[in-house]
Amino acid sequence: MDSRSARKHEAILEAATNVFLDKGYAGTSMDDIAKLAAVSKQTVYKHFSDKEKLFADIVLATTDRLDTTIDLLAELPTDDANLEENLTRLARQFLTALTDPRVIQLRRLIIANADFFPDLGTEWYERGFQRGLTTLAATFQRLADQGLLRVDDPLLAANHFSGLLLWIPVNKAMFTGRVQYTEADLDRYAAAGARVFLAAYR
Repeated sequence: MDSRSARKHEAILEAATNVFLDKGYAGTSMDDIAKLAAVSKQTVYKHFSDKEKLFADIVLATTDRLDTTIDLLAELPTDDANLEENLTRLARQFLTALTDPRVIQLRRLIIANADFFPDLGTEWYERGFQRGLTTLAATFQRLADQGLLRVDDPLLAANHFSGLLLWIPVNKAMFTGRVQYTEADLDRYAAAGARVFLAAYR
């Protein structure tokens, strides 16, 4: 793909993401995407065979953006004296990533279309959130091996940690369609989640 074609490809992906998030899958047409990308509809079809393929590509492309968050989950320092501080910092970064308005919008879009594209939803979950949980489970197992945590089921512990952090802010955003959290809100959720988690697992 030459540079001009690559630029058009990226423009189509960006336009498609914006239109899908704004209008939903059913309400989006290839004409809408072509207009926003400033290309012809034929050009859109040249790059993507149909709307379903384009939708799948933009959904799965977002999992690549989680790599930084996954790396953070894997790199929790093993320092007993600062364990709560380190876990709170990790919790705050995790919350920041998963309450990003674009991530919330995409999550709602995938859930709204799960009945129509169950395989796509499953793949997005496995490549994204489940990969994060698996990485976090391995981190908790490492901390347990060093005697810093008491963990019988690392994956369940990872789910508990995530649930303590995300239940309030993500559920509210999923139902209301809005993310209106201050930095202080996210700080409080992170600190409380880390504290309760350690009360159970330390």
